[in-house]
Amino acid sequence: MRKILIIGGSRGIGNSLLNKLVDKNNVINISRVKPNLTHHNLTHHTCDILTDELPDLDELDSIIYSPGSINLKPISRLKLDDFRNDFEINVIGAVKTIQRYLPLLKKGDKPSIVLFSTVATKLGMPFHASVSAAKSAVEGLVKSLGAEFAPAIRINAIAPTVTDTDLASKILRNEKMIDMITERHPLKKFLNPDEVADLAEFLLSEKSASISGQVFNMDCGIVSFKI
Repeated sequence: MRKILIIGGSRGIGNSLLNKLVDKNNVINISRVKPNLTHHNLTHHTCDILTDELPDLDELDSIIYSPGSINLKPISRLKLDDFRNDFEINVIGAVKTIQRYLPLLKKGDKPSIVLFSTVATKLGMPFHASVSAAKSAVEGLVKSLGAEFAPAIRINAIAPTVTDTDLASKILRNEKMIDMITERHPLKKFLNPDEVADLAEFLLSEKSASISGQVFNMDCGIVSFKI
């Protein structure tokens, strides 16, 4: 069985992915809150990725780093600390994880890494300056590390549009907002966490053995189409 580390598997996309993987893989979850799941293949470590020392592990084949932020404000209301915090959560946490476990990954079975970006790096949207800047750095990290790690370790990212998670609860706070967001997307839908987890699972698998350094838009058409 493959040994897969999920950072942030207690909620949202990370939790959906944890549930998909745990039956057939040894899954290690690191998050501040314990997942609402007990399974013989699951090991949990309570840890704040930004402030705590990461636990020692024996083996590792893949990493999923799923923490993110949705900090939507006009630039006039964004403080420098907003930019710093978003960069810490989205970029520094991922770098810290990769650096910590890189020696194990190098010895892993067909090792791979999956990070998360956002469609806001491709589509200019008001009030997204902080999160777009941070996630753009994630995409740069994927391109650079994809080249640095080849051919031993693959790394890719997924850039979802609005996804129905706790993180997006303010955006999807009422029926009017849900209808407006649905209508903005050419496919007349937004994402659920399982859809994004399906793509992440594919990118971890041997089926994607020829794919590295890529950022995959899951945009429901909002970036790709003008209709």
